[in-house]
Amino acid sequence: MLKSLNIENIAVIEKAEIDFSSGFNALTGETGAGKSILVDSISAVLGERTSKELVRNGANSAYVCACFEEISNDVCKKLDDFDIPNEDDVLIISRKVSSQGKSSCKINGRSVTVSMLKEVGMLLVNIHGQHDSQALLNADYHYKFLDMTGNNGEILNRYKECFKELVSVRKRLKALTADADTKDRELEILEYQIKEIEGSDIKVGEIENLQNRKKTILNSQEIITALNKVLLFVNGDEEAQGIQGLASSAENEIKSLVEFDGDFNKINELLFSVNDISEQLKDIAEGKLSSIDFSENELEMIEERLNLLYNLCSKYGNSEQEVINYLEEAKERKRLFDNSEEELEKLNLEYDGLFEKTANLASELSDYRKALAKKLENDVKEQLIFLDMPKIEFVVNFEKGNLSSNGFDKIEFLISTNPGEPPKPLSKIASGGELSRIMLAIKNIIAKNDSVGTLIFDEIDTGVSGRASRKIGLKLKEVSNHTQVICVTHSAQIASLADCHMLISKKFENERTYTQVSQLDFEQRKQELARIMGGLEITDNLLQSAEELLNN
Repeated sequence: MLKSLNIENIAVIEKAEIDFSSGFNALTGETGAGKSILVDSISAVLGERTSKELVRNGANSAYVCACFEEISNDVCKKLDDFDIPNEDDVLIISRKVSSQGKSSCKINGRSVTVSMLKEVGMLLVNIHGQHDSQALLNADYHYKFLDMTGNNGEILNRYKECFKELVSVRKRLKALTADADTKDRELEILEYQIKEIEGSDIKVGEIENLQNRKKTILNSQEIITALNKVLLFVNGDEEAQGIQGLASSAENEIKSLVEFDGDFNKINELLFSVNDISEQLKDIAEGKLSSIDFSENELEMIEERLNLLYNLCSKYGNSEQEVINYLEEAKERKRLFDNSEEELEKLNLEYDGLFEKTANLASELSDYRKALAKKLENDVKEQLIFLDMPKIEFVVNFEKGNLSSNGFDKIEFLISTNPGEPPKPLSKIASGGELSRIMLAIKNIIAKNDSVGTLIFDEIDTGVSGRASRKIGLKLKEVSNHTQVICVTHSAQIASLADCHMLISKKFENERTYTQVSQLDFEQRKQELARIMGGLEITDNLLQSAEELLNN
C-alpha cells in the first residue's frame, strides 16, 4: 500500500508531504485546487508518461517520492528480476523531471529506466480516472476485465506459448510458400551470384598482390635504372672494374703477403667477404631485373582483374574473404530453395499439429472464461442492485472469432436498462453515471483477486446523484477492507465514509498560487462536507447534515 507521498515543484504544488491510511482515503477540495495534479504526480512516480510542463514555473526540476509498505510477492519477484535490493517489505520509488524534460528514476536508491519503473508501478497501484470508464465502451478490453476476475493464468500462459510457436511456424511456411514468380526470381539471382563469384576464382590477398605488381610495372624504368647501377657497381664496365673485380685482384695480391705477416690474413678474409657480398648483390639485382620482364598487355590484364575484384567487393563485401563468405551463404540459401518441397511438407505437418493443440487450448480457455462469465454476471448484478441499478441486466456475450494471442473468444459486455429490452452493447445505451457504477462493480470484484495493493479513483462520482453517491461510497468502503483505496471526490456522501479525509486547498502569495494538503479532524471534516453540500454560505443545517453523515 502507499504509505506516504512527497511532492516538490509540480504545477501549483510547491511542496507537499502526504501520509495515507491503509483503508479508505478521501481527498476533497475546490475545483482547481490541485486534486488532479496530485493524481498526475502519483502517475509520474509510477512511470507513466510525463513532460516538462509538469514542472512548476520558475523551478529547475520537479520531484516525486513515494513510499510503499506491505508489498506483494509479485512486486518482490519483479524487484529480484531487476536485481534491486528489498528489505523489510518497504519500497521507495522516486522520479525527477527537469525543466528540459529529462527524467531520472530510482527504486530503493538504485537508478532505473522509466520502463522498469512502470513495470513495478503497474504492480503497486491501479488508477481509475473519471474517463477510465471509457474502457468499458471498447469491447476489445472486455476479455481483460473477465480474465482478472478469475485465476486462469496457467492455461492462458500455456495457450500463449503454443500460439507463439504456431505464429513462428506460420511465418516460416509463408516464407517458403511465397509467390512462385518471386521464388523463381530469388533463385535466379542466387544462381547468378554463385556463378559470378565462383567464375572469378577470387583468392584472399589477391588484390594486394596485384596492386603491388601494378606499382612495379608503372615504376619499372626507375627500378631498372637503379638495379643497373647496382650491377655496374658490382661488375664494372670497359672503363673501370667493379667492386667484385677489384676485390678479387686485391685478394690475390694480399695472399702472397700472408706468409710474411699474419695480419694480412685478416685483410684477406675481409676481401673474401666483400667478394661474397658483391656476388649476393649481383644475384638479387639480376633476379629483380628478370622479374620486371612483362608483356605489353600485362598491365591491361592487371587493371581488368582489379576492376573485376573491386566490383565483386562492392556487391558482396569489403574484402576477398567477405566475398567468399557471401558465396557460402548464397550456396546455403540455394540449398534451402532446392529442398523447399521437403521442408514445406515437414512444416505443414508441424503446423497442423500445433494448430490442433492451440485450438484445443483455446477451447479449454473459452470454457473456463464462460464459467467465469456466469459468476461475473451474478456478481455484477448483485453489486449494481446495491448501487441503485436494480433493473439493469448485465450479460457477458461470447462469439467465436479467429485464433489470436488471447484465444478465439470475442467477448463483449452487454446491458439492458429496462426490463424486457434485449441487452445491447454498453456504448449504445449506458450513461456516464451508469458506466462509473458498472466499472466500480467490476473493480470491486477484481480487487478480491488482484495483488495490486492500492486503488485510486479519480472523481468516480461524476454524473451520479446523492443517493447513488452514498452507495458508491459504501462500496468503496467495502473494497478498502482488503485493498487500500484513495478517492478524489466532489461528493460529501463518499468523503464522509473515509477513514482518512484530506483537504486540498490553494492560496495566493506574492502573485503565485500554492497548493497544500492537510488531514482533517472531525470538526474540520464537518466544515468541508458542509462546504461541498452547501451553496454560498455554510449554515447550521448544513453542518448538522454533515455531522449526521459522519456519524452514520
